[in-house]
Amino acid sequence: MRMPLIAGNWKMNGDVAGVEKFADEFEISQDIIEKRQMAICPPLTLMSAWRAAAESKPHIKLGAQNAHWKSSGAYTGEVSPGMLKEAGCWCCIVGHSERRQYFGENDADVNKKMNALLDAGLVPIVCVGETLEEREAGKMEQVITTQVSGSVLASADRGDLSVIVVAYEPVWAIGTGKTATSDQAQEVCGLIRKLLSDKLGAASADAIRILYGGSVKPDNMSELMSKPDIDGGLVGGASLKASDFMGIVGYKE
Repeated sequence: MRMPLIAGNWKMNGDVAGVEKFADEFEISQDIIEKRQMAICPPLTLMSAWRAAAESKPHIKLGAQNAHWKSSGAYTGEVSPGMLKEAGCWCCIVGHSERRQYFGENDADVNKKMNALLDAGLVPIVCVGETLEEREAGKMEQVITTQVSGSVLASADRGDLSVIVVAYEPVWAIGTGKTATSDQAQEVCGLIRKLLSDKLGAASADAIRILYGGSVKPDNMSELMSKPDIDGGLVGGASLKASDFMGIVGYKE
């Protein structure tokens, strides 16, 4: 049985006061804590503030939004997986559509980052997803297959891929207010599971959690989570407010 994971991606938002307010207001029942994993991925500059403010909430794991694949070196502006581990991170997002779109990251880059995170003992959250133009052109399956193959399955010979998380984020539903229907989300998450199973075997594929990300809100989380291949959410804007994130994490089964 895969434990649901709800991860909040704050992107380039927030400040110390916002971190403190979120940590102060976030309250969730012990029953939810025992059944679901939670993570917040703030900007790097807010990690220390998060650790201090959320010290009494160890059930909310700390994550990062990006990492370099090298352990050290002359890479100005970059941060290594080991540095993130030392900062207290549990997970790290890689291959987010905004990284692919604005910073030119490709599947090979994402795969190197995934491997480096695994080597450092962190959980990679590997993002894949199609644009609106690709979906309307009937290329969704081709795009998802290419991204999963290049970003994840290029390392199929590793023995530890069952710990990774794959996040399906339809690019057309990120920050637009549009949300894929639960059936659309399940179709793609089911495809991802099949791709993983075909290459890694059913047991490994069944252990990998697949998240949906794209305008996730408290009022659509329950329906999304009713689908067999959706194991949680990668939440953007709604993760900035404690009340919204509590509503998403506390979805009704």
